[in-house]
Amino acid sequence: MKFNVSGKALLSGMQAVSKVIAAKNSMAILDNFLLKVTEDRLYITGSDQETVMTAWVEIFDVEGEGEVAVLAKRLLDVVKEVGNQPLKIEVNDSTKELEIAFLNGHFSFVGVDAAEYPRKKEEAEEVNEFEFPAAMVIGGLEGTLFAASVETIRPIMMGVYWDIEPERITFVCSDTHKLVKYEVTNVAPGLTDSFILPAKPANIIKSLLPKDEEATVKIVKDSKSATFTFDTFSLTTRLIKGQYPNYRRVFPKDNPFCLIANREAMLMAVRRVALFASKASKLIKFQIQPTELLMAGQDLDCATKAEERLECDYEGNPMTIGFNSEYMTEVLSNLNSEDVRIELADPARPGLFSPVEKTEGVDVVMLQMPMQVIE
Repeated sequence: MKFNVSGKALLSGMQAVSKVIAAKNSMAILDNFLLKVTEDRLYITGSDQETVMTAWVEIFDVEGEGEVAVLAKRLLDVVKEVGNQPLKIEVNDSTKELEIAFLNGHFSFVGVDAAEYPRKKEEAEEVNEFEFPAAMVIGGLEGTLFAASVETIRPIMMGVYWDIEPERITFVCSDTHKLVKYEVTNVAPGLTDSFILPAKPANIIKSLLPKDEEATVKIVKDSKSATFTFDTFSLTTRLIKGQYPNYRRVFPKDNPFCLIANREAMLMAVRRVALFASKASKLIKFQIQPTELLMAGQDLDCATKAEERLECDYEGNPMTIGFNSEYMTEVLSNLNSEDVRIELADPARPGLFSPVEKTEGVDVVMLQMPMQVIE
């Protein structure tokens, strides 16, 4: 088979698909791209066994159809060095030898028989189909992924929980120290379903989704996997098995005290005080008064201490509560608002963080567990 293709378009497609390929694969064939030519499209596929991703690129002057597997790193390096030039690619169907010709030269190397590349076994089972705005999915993933657990001891928490109801969809992530709920009420899926999307494919989808307001994502989901189709990409991933904890029960129903402060100012203050807090506990004490918040960090082992005052608007009893500076930084960094609202009850109960300026149709609440403060 033969075809011509834009070097820039080919490189873009391969770089996207390469995000799926693992650094170390249990099967050598998974170090390769699967290239398939059908009519006027080149399909580029990569996999790590759990996730399969395909990008398609427009090609020209096509002669013949077929498939071949090519070492991903080699092909990426070759096309990257050629730059934005038109490429003519020819594959010998018998020997699997590839020849890539460009303006002033050509490369030649041998691929692998495409029959060795693993394929998903098609199983007849009931599926649910959804179509969501790409912007909504980007917002849901960006707003929650930072809170996903990285501890393999809790695999069910290592992804984004999609709680789909007829009149809304809620994205949820937690690592047991913090919990994020990103609820969208201006969509109507029309049915009830749920699944846990692993963090790796979630990050890939988030990075590749088009920012166009008119763009959409089609999702086809069965009991074991989900396929996301958007723009010139298709990604199929195995879902995390298990029942996600009832996150709604975790949120306290009565946190009567409310603190409002400038989010950016609080974030910068937390980062500065954290430099002098204990490296082991990362504890920062928040001493809250009606118009002032005093943040303090101390490391007895290094004989360091820091304090910083911040103006705030607080309604409630004066309180001293401790928070982990690392988790606090993550929470404040991922709230898209000029001011932050922190709802509290007492030093032993979790704090609820939410943006003061809300996006229409979106309700974001972040919960952070407190730390014990020893006076």
